[in-house]
Amino acid sequence: MTRIRLDFCDFWPNFPKAKNFFTELLSARYEVEICDHPDFLIYSNFGYHHRLYTCPRIFYTGEKGAPDFRECDYAFTSRYVDDPRHLRLPLYVWYVSPDLLVKNPAEPERLLAQKNKFCAFVVSNSHRRTAKRIDFFHRLCRHKQVDSGGRHLNNIGGLIGDSLEAKIAFLQPYKFNIAFENTSIPGYTTEKIVDAMRARCIPIYWGNPQIHPEFNSKSFLNYPDFPNEEALIDRILEIDCDDSLYLEYLRQPFFHDNLPNEFFSRERLLAQFDRIFSTPIPPKILPGGSLGFGEKGQSLPADC
Repeated sequence: MTRIRLDFCDFWPNFPKAKNFFTELLSARYEVEICDHPDFLIYSNFGYHHRLYTCPRIFYTGEKGAPDFRECDYAFTSRYVDDPRHLRLPLYVWYVSPDLLVKNPAEPERLLAQKNKFCAFVVSNSHRRTAKRIDFFHRLCRHKQVDSGGRHLNNIGGLIGDSLEAKIAFLQPYKFNIAFENTSIPGYTTEKIVDAMRARCIPIYWGNPQIHPEFNSKSFLNYPDFPNEEALIDRILEIDCDDSLYLEYLRQPFFHDNLPNEFFSRERLLAQFDRIFSTPIPPKILPGGSLGFGEKGQSLPADC
């Protein structure tokens, strides 16, 4: 295997450099070595340490930000960017194996018997930019109580826990899950909709206006597909009262033709990394002429 020396910076606190989505992906094809003076840097949007590196910089974010090619050489983001230096990688790909979203034809009737609660809501962010989902929660609650298990608007007497497993376990008895993003931007699809799908809830979704090519719109309720909010709420209440209608949604695959979408393809991602690793890029010169991190010059060690 070809050895690739990597470093990571500007990720969230306690980000595990040695074992993460990228190292596990790349280890299938490369000998990955974590190094302070790397051949390539993968960085995110939680700081500015990446500016100290002179080696090729690869930007990743699962948030709504777009790549800035003045700072990075390549990028993986959720945005739709028509540029060979960019590959779309929605955040949800980090969160779930696609096999868990592929439906078994025998599921629907069994699931119907288990779905004995109405609708769940899990949110911790109370920032005003999240007002869309907070307002919808309150409006739906006027018709029927929605159980909120997160830190914000909690009405179940306690928190469900911070782990993904705790969230999925909480969602599983519910017919519906309010799965709103914190903002609506083309391409910005996070874990919210796939968490609902994994728990086999019907997602009530608002966010990426171009989500239909990624997931089968007959398997969830997409806010923009309704003329207004009241029409969406009426549909939710109608499905809740009609088992045969609820079964129609359960029978619909989450993926088109029940096959994972292209963004889960490991080969697609590895092909992009193959291009990145095989394309020479001159080292960057930092302000003041400093070599910085990542340059194989005399001022840096020849090995890690």
